[in-house]
Amino acid sequence: MTTQYGDRQTGQQPHGAPKGTATDNVLSIIAMVLGVISLLFFPIVFGVIGVILAIVAKTVRHERLAVPALVVSAVGLVVGLLLGALLA
Repeated sequence: MTTQYGDRQTGQQPHGAPKGTATDNVLSIIAMVLGVISLLFFPIVFGVIGVILAIVAKTVRHERLAVPALVVSAVGLVVGLLLGALLA
């Protein structure tokens, strides 16, 4: 957009698709799913992979859902380990 005073930019962005889409949170969503799976099946494998994916999503890709994914994965890891120890 230009102003009436010449060809200077106004700094406004044109309307379009929102910047944050569901495809931006792929690693976070995978980490959450692995955290939930780790509650019942192989928490040492799925939980650790979920925590690693959540950390990568937070530090490298700056995804919005990275912090909740990290929490879900960590809780799934710890609770899954505790359930496995209690039921074994």
